[in-house]
Amino acid sequence: MIDEHLIVGLAVAVLMLVGRGVARGLGVPQAIPLVVLGVAASLLPGMGKAVVAPDVILNLYLPPLVYRAAFLTAPRETRENAVPISVMAFGLTCVTALAVMAAVRLAVPEVSWPAALALGAAVAPTDPVAATSIMQRLGAPRRLVTILEGESLVNDAVALTLFGLALTAIAQPVTLTEGGSLLVRVVAGGVLYGLVLGWAVGRLRHWIKDPGAQIVVSLITPFVAYLPAEHFGFSGVLATITTGFYLGMRAHGLLQPSSRLTGNAFWDVLVFLLESSLFVLLGLEIRQVVSGVSNYSPALVAGTAVVVIAVVVLIRLVWTMALFPLAKWLPGRHLSFDRVGRAQRLVMGWAGMRGAITLAVALSIPLTVPNRPLLIFLAAAVVLATLLGQATTLASLLRLLGLGESDKSVVEEARARQSTMEAALARLDDLASDGKVDEHTAEVFRQLLELRLDRVRAILNEDEDEGSGESGTGGWLRKQLNSAQREKLDELYSRGKISATTQRRLIHDLDLEDRGRAHGSQ
Repeated sequence: MIDEHLIVGLAVAVLMLVGRGVARGLGVPQAIPLVVLGVAASLLPGMGKAVVAPDVILNLYLPPLVYRAAFLTAPRETRENAVPISVMAFGLTCVTALAVMAAVRLAVPEVSWPAALALGAAVAPTDPVAATSIMQRLGAPRRLVTILEGESLVNDAVALTLFGLALTAIAQPVTLTEGGSLLVRVVAGGVLYGLVLGWAVGRLRHWIKDPGAQIVVSLITPFVAYLPAEHFGFSGVLATITTGFYLGMRAHGLLQPSSRLTGNAFWDVLVFLLESSLFVLLGLEIRQVVSGVSNYSPALVAGTAVVVIAVVVLIRLVWTMALFPLAKWLPGRHLSFDRVGRAQRLVMGWAGMRGAITLAVALSIPLTVPNRPLLIFLAAAVVLATLLGQATTLASLLRLLGLGESDKSVVEEARARQSTMEAALARLDDLASDGKVDEHTAEVFRQLLELRLDRVRAILNEDEDEGSGESGTGGWLRKQLNSAQREKLDELYSRGKISATTQRRLIHDLDLEDRGRAHGSQ
């Protein structure tokens, strides 16, 4: 007999594919059709009991999701915007979690304070994927995107640390002094362990050349960061984020082009599977959640959901519009807050969608916690309401406020391409003058680079008529030229001339060219 877990797994996979297609066809966030399909599938025989254990959600889903987000964080932009990111991630996250805790306690007094805090911690962190993808497509100010991405990474750590404290308080009473001491140990231990592990993994990956082995190492890294840290009483989330951030800053130096391409494709698919399956699993569990909240009156459940959603949305808007600008008076050197005007702050306030992390945290609430179905229902209501109400209207808000500046990103990328190809031409001239490349070969490559440079100059409206030619042979020379372009990209990024997104995109193009050359020589 076929194991029913296999059947459920195959059903979830099919629902993910169908939901992705429906979302593209309707132009709505993928979460909506995935949850609806999950609810519909729960009506089928045997599917209504498909519930994943909370420990599995916590230990299987969270580590790779937060690790990938940390790995892709832009280090220079995050450092430059450390103060606004901290104001949003630390202050707003804590205030949101505490406000939701108080709101739930007032609406449903039988929910304990620790359980209410667990819900507050679940709905506090934002998911910037939908928001930043819309902003980047419309060309919103880069700093706005950077703040939202940095905020999401840090507030994951803050919220999940609060969630861990809430679970500890649920298991056994904790005094204020004990809670403070526990918080220090959890945070300090998690960060220190993450740094040590990041250094060790970096050393290991430096010596591994096989792309397949690189992927295996990258896959197990978040679990090696998370699970031992949790075992020793540290914050597994902080350890995972610290490890991911440490390795992400050194990714270009640790990995070969073929490893980067294969690894990025693997992680894109993995994150898609994890996030999509979370929404499907929520849909499958909805029947049991609804059954669990049937003891409450529908008016109480609906009213509490509306209150929690209002608290989450309004606190963020008040924070960005009224309290965020006050951070310019904080001590220390940081970028001027005057560069984040009222229109940008309004977008920041409206771009507070909740997503996969909120669902993962809510579904990981232990089965023994009283009122668990109600807490999951409220978390799901927040996710769906913010995705439906905010994600679908964000593009219109950006256009209304005049924050779409798509030409700037195009020009930035064109200028970066121009600089890298000019660097390659300069390296080619040096190699030719030193006699390391014969003049005929150098001329072939020079014409190829100048042809590409012409296309870039056309974008920049520069009227220079350079020659063109066909690409020639010479793997070593191509490697030298692409190396010069990568070095120039690193220089442009370190000087703040281009963003991390532009740097990654151009390095990706160079990686594709290197891989195509390697495959062609086989």
